[in-house]
Amino acid sequence: MGRIYNISLAVFCAIGSFLFGYDSGIIASVITFQSFKDFIGSSTNYDSLSGAVVSTFTGGCFFGAAAAGWTNDRFGRQRTVQLGALVSLWGCAMQAGANTFATMLIGRIVSGLAIGILSMTVPLYNTEIAPPKHRGFIVGLAQQMIGIGFIVANWVGYGCQYLDSNTQWRLPLGLQLAPAGLLFVGSFWMPRSPRWLLEHGRDEEALTVVHKLHGTTPEAHAAADAEFAEMQETIKADLVVRSRSIADLWATRGMLRRTLVAVGVQVFGQFSGINVINYFGPSMYKALGLSPGQSLLVQGIYGAVGPITNFFFITLILDTVGRKKPLMFGAGSFVVTYSVLTAIVASFPPDESTNLSAQRAGIAMIFLTSIFFSVSFGPVSWVLASEVFPTRTRSIGTSVATCANWAFNVLFSQVSNIAITNISWKYYIVFIVLNALDFIIITLFFPETKGKTLEQMAQLFGDEVDAHDVLDSPATHDKLDHDRLEKSDA
Repeated sequence: MGRIYNISLAVFCAIGSFLFGYDSGIIASVITFQSFKDFIGSSTNYDSLSGAVVSTFTGGCFFGAAAAGWTNDRFGRQRTVQLGALVSLWGCAMQAGANTFATMLIGRIVSGLAIGILSMTVPLYNTEIAPPKHRGFIVGLAQQMIGIGFIVANWVGYGCQYLDSNTQWRLPLGLQLAPAGLLFVGSFWMPRSPRWLLEHGRDEEALTVVHKLHGTTPEAHAAADAEFAEMQETIKADLVVRSRSIADLWATRGMLRRTLVAVGVQVFGQFSGINVINYFGPSMYKALGLSPGQSLLVQGIYGAVGPITNFFFITLILDTVGRKKPLMFGAGSFVVTYSVLTAIVASFPPDESTNLSAQRAGIAMIFLTSIFFSVSFGPVSWVLASEVFPTRTRSIGTSVATCANWAFNVLFSQVSNIAITNISWKYYIVFIVLNALDFIIITLFFPETKGKTLEQMAQLFGDEVDAHDVLDSPATHDKLDHDRLEKSDA
């Protein structure tokens, strides 16, 4: 019962990730629709304006992720999910009902704020409710739902190309209201994170949640008590020695290493170039010589490849082989796929060549990039970035890592369409170089976190603080007694 409840809860929370995938995917189709181009009303600089439609969304995501660090600490994970869903409803309604380009951009920014909030809160929440031996799978469900959202978006976009008038782009943008509404209503039945409850002195509520997450058998009850005791000891020690300042992220050598790993894995995920394909896939296929209709069809098929691969990876492999080896494999694989893609486009320019074999090989490299991403950075980046931090700094640490992700997402979304149009294959060389560097850094500096409890990460990263020593010190007893008196007076 406990495992089924854990997975069901994680899948439901990951509707927030579905929104992330759908919004990222649908805009790739929308910016190719003639009705949307007519709505924008500028044919001379459409590449820049369509890039703005994408980058304003990702810019909003950056600020949403930044704000979510504070809201998760102040109001909890459950309330922050509700906030993200509510803001998503507002942004989706603005996009679907936009009557000017300015309104569309504002709607994109608001939706971006929502997705930024959800993109860091969903893996954070799922990390804190997951048992250690299944944490890779449960947190990896966030990437799975991103992929499913992307599949749905691609096929909705493919179908909507046959509609007339502005319904062609208003309908696919408006459909986001359904999952956002479902998440908002259903989130009232989600339990609060037990670790957040412990941080705020609500120990009995936390114990109840831990028991519910483990199940009702005697063995599960004993395991829940053991996990709760370890959790309580470590979190109480953290409360004594740490503040909530962002400076905590580099206050010690161990914390600095955690922060660099979390930020690094998120940024390296962007260096994979996967979101360039997600946002501008149809443009890339056009650069390979496909027609607009063929490009949308191939994009729809492409969207299904990643989630299928991701599902088998998080189910069968991630919690067995760990985090580091898949990241090394992913970075090395991207060097190969982008090298081949560069060679194909350089040797057989689409405007000059009609070589069908070259087209197919180029499309195959893009598909392989999606497959390799789904067995490496796709799920692992969300798992690793949220599991390396101690509870006291997990919200702000995950927030900073996610902000780094969105910052590079903004950069690539703004320049990619222009770069693909103007310099074609030379743009892919950037990703060859970046992923070669990623491979070296991951090999030399990234730790393996597989199977560790969130509280055991302190030993892995060489934290100087020992929970037993901290809790047994006279200063700690005085502080805890003072806190109890304050609560009793209140």
